[in-house]
Amino acid sequence: MKNFTYTKLHQDKDTKARLGILNVFGKEVKTPVFMPVGTLASVKFLSPEDVKNINASIILANTYHLHLRPGDEIVKKAGGIRKFMNYDGPILTDSGGFQVFSLADSRKIKEEGVTFKSHLDGTKLFMAPEDSIHIQENIGSDIAMSFDECIPFPSSYDYVKQSVERTLRWAKRGLDAHTREDQALFGIVQGGEYPDLREHCAQELVKMGFDGYSIGGTSVGEDKATMYKMIEYSIAALPENKPRYLMGVGAVNDILNGIERGVDMFDCVLPTRIARHGTLMTSKGRINIKKNIYKEDFSPLDDNCDCECCRNYTKAYLNHLFRCNEGLGARLLSIHNLRFLIRLVEEAREAIGEDRFLAFKEDILSRYGFDERGF
Repeated sequence: MKNFTYTKLHQDKDTKARLGILNVFGKEVKTPVFMPVGTLASVKFLSPEDVKNINASIILANTYHLHLRPGDEIVKKAGGIRKFMNYDGPILTDSGGFQVFSLADSRKIKEEGVTFKSHLDGTKLFMAPEDSIHIQENIGSDIAMSFDECIPFPSSYDYVKQSVERTLRWAKRGLDAHTREDQALFGIVQGGEYPDLREHCAQELVKMGFDGYSIGGTSVGEDKATMYKMIEYSIAALPENKPRYLMGVGAVNDILNGIERGVDMFDCVLPTRIARHGTLMTSKGRINIKKNIYKEDFSPLDDNCDCECCRNYTKAYLNHLFRCNEGLGARLLSIHNLRFLIRLVEEAREAIGEDRFLAFKEDILSRYGFDERGF
């Protein structure tokens, strides 16, 4: 039997927010958890030591991108992704489905799989559910994802219904193709904004017996209220004893609203992407470090943050690095934003354990200028 389990420790008395432990083949991950994204076996500008220092307990790598560069067979020859990138913590890989979705102009979906063009050189590529699983097994991640169609928003009920049925067939094919006992496999719940399709997809995936369940098809253009409903529709049909992963979500309000609804795992490129443009998440809200007001500001970026950036450098120095396009600036700002979100979920776990999650959420959102719903 796989040494991969989820244990629910406590549920907040006023919400569905839950405190848990994910045992990832002997490595313990406390949930809720935010997972930094390392698309090409590297969290941008951060070393594996940096990743450990911000207390990240699990990171992501990208199936599609690693398949193209350097090639999953090379990663396999290196001894798997952990040896390849010299990182000893748990690693999750996506299925490549979202990347195919983002290449909508070149993709053709059929029952066998998806034909699309490489974003690098336009080479024609094909990926079937079995291919996605094979690539992820070569990469050697601890958690793999089923291959699915990430449905655009908005889409008609009839289209979403057909897509969900195909995603379910692909999920079964991927499950049948999966052979690694040292790798967990998650099913992905689709269904757009339609509650009956979300429920149906979740119920059918649960019957197949995956190790965990992802909520897909969010953050693809829908408004916040619709996204939160998608989460609720999906979770309603998922079991209590398996982890729930909301894919591609990293905004403060979305993480907190996801936790409130019972989500355990989050990932997003947002914190590092906005850091590279000078935008920082702080305990007093977002700031943009490139503004002139910080040129002579010799205070820390965030007095309440314990990261390397905030402990050692001033806003004036960070402003200077950013304006000069120095790589150190991108590294320090990325470290801060990632540590900020990891600290956010650490504090959320504490609040859940003390049955005060709603008060915690409302306090955080008020600092960011959101209303109580996080809009």
